[in-house]
Amino acid sequence: MTRPNLARRVADAAEIALTNRKYVTIIDVLTGVRWLHSRHVDIWRQGRVASLDELTDVSADRLIDTADLLRRWAESKGLRPVEIPYVAGTRDRRELRFTATGDEAAERAFRIQWLSPEVSETRARKLAEKVPDLTVVIPEREWTCATCGGTGPYLIMEDDAPHCLTCTDLDHLVFLPAGNAALSRRAKKESGLSAVVVQFNRRRKVYQRQGILVEEQALTRAEEQCLADEDARARRRERDRERRATQDLEFQARMAAEIRRLFPGCPQPRAEAIAAHAAERGSGRVGRTAAAKALDEEAVTLAVVASIRHEDTDYDDLLMSGVPRMTARERIRPQLDAKLTEFREHPK
Repeated sequence: MTRPNLARRVADAAEIALTNRKYVTIIDVLTGVRWLHSRHVDIWRQGRVASLDELTDVSADRLIDTADLLRRWAESKGLRPVEIPYVAGTRDRRELRFTATGDEAAERAFRIQWLSPEVSETRARKLAEKVPDLTVVIPEREWTCATCGGTGPYLIMEDDAPHCLTCTDLDHLVFLPAGNAALSRRAKKESGLSAVVVQFNRRRKVYQRQGILVEEQALTRAEEQCLADEDARARRRERDRERRATQDLEFQARMAAEIRRLFPGCPQPRAEAIAAHAAERGSGRVGRTAAAKALDEEAVTLAVVASIRHEDTDYDDLLMSGVPRMTARERIRPQLDAKLTEFREHPK
């Protein structure tokens, strides 16, 4: 393709994006000229490839040439350049790379977003500060967690490898299916830690949003806010029915009793809540392991530790702000140890 022809295609793709959203990015252009499919963008944003040029049909030099043509077109239109961060929807929130070489000048050119003069300073600032959601994937085929060697219904990328929710400390979150925008929006707002759940649609060849993972208390608060809406009430009844169907009451009672034996300072309601959460059927949490079912002391202790970590420390806030998981664990270690000591002591 000659440069004049490419310049025309870049301009056409950029015009469409500018008309629809009042701003243009290199991603808009690359998908517009069909060098990049939207599913490839999703894979890149999920942190599953080292650089975007691995997924395009052209060389890195051609991509750089395209970014230059976009710049020329944008400047002729009087658009305003704003450099925006591209970070992965992974736990480490690492910076995404466009090219394998990672040349800083080229990467900076790709990060430029071209804004219409109609875009206000407030909106421009929000676009520049926007942080992508954590992205959890419903796998298409069998897979193995890089940490524990197990598997599960969801995976999330960390250190360029798939991990289960238990190993990434997300297994305390509950799934809210897509379908009720108001409930999803409120639940996400109420939840200190959340993640978007996506699944690949082979027919449409795109990753589609299936729902979100949020803290259970956040979901309860969101449902209470939506109680005036009959749909929310129906959803709550359905969720209660599903919860009852997945409860193993006898096992949960035995597990709660074992928690109280090992941690006499743990209040009875808290022990029951830990057992109910950890032992929910189909959750893949520690309470469903063979060791936990045998009421192994280490497995029961892990369930208590997980509860303290999420309920009594700043752990979730640290994760949501992008602090690496192991660093976050080290930071909250004194809080966790203090609570464990409190739970281990007999009440006076």
